[in-house]
Amino acid sequence: MPRRRSNRGHVLAAVLLLALAGCKPAPTDETGATQSPQQTIGLMTSLPLYWPEGAELYELAAGNTALPWQRQAIEARYTIVPLDTLSPIPALSPDAAEVDPLAGIARLAVIQPRGLSPADNVALDVWVRRGGRLLLVLDPALTGDYDAPLGDPRRPVDGALIPPVVARWGLAISFDEGQELAVTTTTLAGAQLPLVLAGRIAITDPRAADCTRLAAGAAASCRVGKGQVMVIADAALFEHPELAGEGGERLREVLAAALA
Repeated sequence: MPRRRSNRGHVLAAVLLLALAGCKPAPTDETGATQSPQQTIGLMTSLPLYWPEGAELYELAAGNTALPWQRQAIEARYTIVPLDTLSPIPALSPDAAEVDPLAGIARLAVIQPRGLSPADNVALDVWVRRGGRLLLVLDPALTGDYDAPLGDPRRPVDGALIPPVVARWGLAISFDEGQELAVTTTTLAGAQLPLVLAGRIAITDPRAADCTRLAAGAAASCRVGKGQVMVIADAALFEHPELAGEGGERLREVLAAALA
């Protein structure tokens, strides 16, 4: 995956400002409030979406840190269940049943994960085929700025590790390293989806799942068994508040479109 210069964030900031000058505000209802009841959503990610970047454990325990804007936006509509694994966890005692982290979860967002184990791939495929609704965001080249240096385990995965389950669903993700660093906006099931250095999704095996390419090829929607998968090859919406709409409304719209 491409490695960008260290001043990438400064260049992108200027690009965002120019792009926002021509952007229309995200649509809202008359009150600006969400009328639908809270729904539970599982969340696995390497991005600082749930906990603040660089926060220490004692700060988190004391509640002395501000929540990430992404978490605040998501929790306006969903109750988040943070996940570190998708596959069953062995019980602490021999006579106890193993713990299934996906039990009771109907909606799941896996956004730029650190890498799915073979067991995670199997568990995710089984969960989707049984009726789960999944948003899978795999960005070949993140555009956000992060404090942790390259190689630090706290740093988000700069280039997505494409899990084998994507190919099992008949999809492949590629990346054009020569594309321009610019913000473009497309639509995804009626929601506005901003893109920056997006990957491109191809349907490689139409027999594997019932898939349709969306968002100018940066996304795909697949019917897999009884479940539904939305794959997006760009994470800019989850990195830049300037692109997420007022109060993260555009982010919530994309989540709703993917998980409806």
